[in-house]
Amino acid sequence: QVQLVESGGGLVQAGGSLRLSCAASGRTSSGYRMAWFRQAPEKEREFVAVISVLGGTIYYVDSVKGRFTISRDNAKNTVFLQMNSLKPEDTAKYYCAAGGSDTYYYPHTYTYWGQGTQVTVSS
Repeated sequence: QVQLVESGGGLVQAGGSLRLSCAASGRTSSGYRMAWFRQAPEKEREFVAVISVLGGTIYYVDSVKGRFTISRDNAKNTVFLQMNSLKPEDTAKYYCAAGGSDTYYYPHTYTYWGQGTQVTVSS
């Protein structure tokens, strides 16, 4: 079992920045692909970014490329999402996930999920 706890969400003005963290406990997360998803009200959960076990492979959804950066610190069992130049359309609950497969953009391929942290961007 892997327990994931997200933090760092909040209310920010458009153009601002936030850094989300996802701390893993239990069975180490260092052996898992880690990803961030987000879900806005009445919308489906959307893939945001994924990072491979050693951090050498990273993918982003097109809408966040150049603004968001995913990283991981395996020694601390923590994954980060640095979000810059935030836009109102980035408003959502952000979830950390562990597991995944080659179809990393599908939520159902992930085994473990956190409870999420809310990000609200005002215009």
